[in-house]
Amino acid sequence: MMASFGYLSLFLLPICLFVTFSSAADPFAFFDFEVSYITASPLGIPQQVIAINGKFPGPTVNVTTNNNVVINVRNKLDESMLMHWSGVQQRRSSWQDGVPGTNCPIPPKWNWTYQFQVKDQIGSFFYFPSLHFQRASGGFGGIIINNRDVIPIPFSTPDGDITILIGDWYTRNHTALRKSLDDGKDLGMPHGVLINGKGPYRYNDTLVPDGIDHETIEVHPGKTYRIRVHNVGISTSLNFRIQNHNLLLAETEGSYTVQQNYTSLDIHVGQSYSFLVTMDQNASTDYYIVASARFVNESLWKRVTGVAILHYSNSKGKAIGPLPEAPNDEFDKTFSMNQARSIRWNVSASGARPNPQGSFRYGSINVTDVYVLKNKPPVSINGKMRTTLSGISFVNPSTPIRLADQFKLKGVYKLDFPTRPLTGPPKAETSVINGTYRGFMEVILQNNDTKMQSYHMNGYAFFVVGMDYGEWTENSRGTYNKWDGIARSTIQVYPGAWTAILVSLDNVGVWNIRTENLDSWYLGQETYVRVVNPEATNKTELPMPDNALFCGQLSKLQKPQDISSATSITGDRLKMLFTLLMMISTLISALR
Repeated sequence: MMASFGYLSLFLLPICLFVTFSSAADPFAFFDFEVSYITASPLGIPQQVIAINGKFPGPTVNVTTNNNVVINVRNKLDESMLMHWSGVQQRRSSWQDGVPGTNCPIPPKWNWTYQFQVKDQIGSFFYFPSLHFQRASGGFGGIIINNRDVIPIPFSTPDGDITILIGDWYTRNHTALRKSLDDGKDLGMPHGVLINGKGPYRYNDTLVPDGIDHETIEVHPGKTYRIRVHNVGISTSLNFRIQNHNLLLAETEGSYTVQQNYTSLDIHVGQSYSFLVTMDQNASTDYYIVASARFVNESLWKRVTGVAILHYSNSKGKAIGPLPEAPNDEFDKTFSMNQARSIRWNVSASGARPNPQGSFRYGSINVTDVYVLKNKPPVSINGKMRTTLSGISFVNPSTPIRLADQFKLKGVYKLDFPTRPLTGPPKAETSVINGTYRGFMEVILQNNDTKMQSYHMNGYAFFVVGMDYGEWTENSRGTYNKWDGIARSTIQVYPGAWTAILVSLDNVGVWNIRTENLDSWYLGQETYVRVVNPEATNKTELPMPDNALFCGQLSKLQKPQDISSATSITGDRLKMLFTLLMMISTLISALR
């Protein structure tokens, strides 16, 4: 009993603080995640995958703007883990971001409760485990942040909402893939593409073996659905299309777009889009949903194709015939880049707030800092194969950067990331960008590798203002879109090309900027941007949560967790505790 009470006290303290610093008027949303291994056979071969609550993929986190989100994560893996909420900006609280620069890992058999507010955000995102290459084995799921009822959406309310997770897949689990990278080997061609955790429909008896379970999405004729598509894969760009149906692009990663139709769209690793799709075809047969590998030798990569079925409720037969074709530019990426440039911000639509998205006139803001981040093919550093950004391969410290700042530890990292790529030999260091609080930073992402890269920045949505082939120069700014460049959190950079982004550094914390290509990220192609308000105040950053985990130089501060009692404070009990605390908070507010 005393052990249970002790754990309950430790559990309630961070909750009380969270209630204190959250708006009592904003609702709470509660989720329980039990992260474990299960055996599945998505490509017909039994393998170990990472499940959430016994499901692969995991459940969709469906919340509304400004909700206070509470997710209790129980780690039943045999190794440590963190859960990252990709695209959720974690306003004022990088403590909840779930990456090693800000959080100590959740040990095996432990649980940890994430508590954050989806402040002033709408849109389509996803979550995934961020350590040890675990995303290659699953553990991912969708995130939906709905508009509040008082904020109109810029299209008619859809008749349904569908989440589709696409991604390349290997029949080796993440530990085997990780070992290959540690041994300096390339991962090679993926074994296939999954759609919602399932293998391809047997559209071709030669390419697709019998006995593979495929995804079927059921719809009603004449209805319009919002279909949210996320590339949660390892390193392969995928072209997404639905046979005979137009994809009306409506939103990407929290920004409403200018609405335009596509017959297919390239979706790069880590990216999310939502389309409005009207079921306006006859129901003589089902229709193919396809996600196929891009920028590869298609004759060799035919097996790397995901195929699901769109099934009308009155369908008269199975899908037959060849798959709808992908754009015919196997190695010419001009079509794809022009398509990317066509994705623009809907400046007149309201986002999470009633004012139009375009009321933030990013094109008229003076730039305070410029960083050119250049990646090259992998190199050997100290006898190990590594990837680099601007000549530096990032080494995650044993003590997270944000914790090191909190406890004023010295020597954990260097605040010396170069504004331009290093000219000397590459090196492995914990080098961090010194961001200027309330500054306006221009970042040029230069891809001098032969593979497509996509980059993500935590804590922010940035404005995509330009992309082109060749080396970026000062003159490239003349091509920038300074009016309706899309605001998002993940952007592709084509091989031998550059992409320019602008970001307003108004979110205090330590924020990861990385390639989303999982192999390159694992080998060091990342850094962090440290944004500090010189005036310490809870208005710009929330205090360290009382349930913060400790590791590295701070390991001695970590108290043991009572596993038996920890597993009981979940689900309905969690909701009851928060309801009680909210009632107390409301009563206190009324008495003031």
